[in-house]
Amino acid sequence: MPKDARVFVFDHVSVGVENLERAAEFYDACLAPLGFVRLSQNARSVGYGPEGYEAEPPFAIVATGPDAKAPGRGFHLAFVAPSREAVDRFHAEALSKGGVDEGPPGIRENYEPGYYASFVRDPDGHRLEAVLHEH
Repeated sequence: MPKDARVFVFDHVSVGVENLERAAEFYDACLAPLGFVRLSQNARSVGYGPEGYEAEPPFAIVATGPDAKAPGRGFHLAFVAPSREAVDRFHAEALSKGGVDEGPPGIRENYEPGYYASFVRDPDGHRLEAVLHEH
């Protein structure tokens, strides 16, 4: 398999959030630079993916109220970014909507020379990353 080939392992991922409205505002803002929009919503969840995507949204937030707990240490969810600018905007938007900085945009040589990423925690404590693999 070529080094740059991608393997799709998951159909979709959902994370629990305490306040759906607050979380949707956060994700609307920080996912937009990555090219992801709201695809569906109801009283219990909001689904995100590329505009025009017609299958199950690949990412969703689900209202679980005070039982919402971020996964434990070591877990993080990495979103594909189309450009360095998108990584930068993801980070800035996340911080402007209550996210916590976990690593500003930049090259992560410890991963690979072309690994450009930023890291944040959402208002519910989920560790998120936007990443561009430059080859």
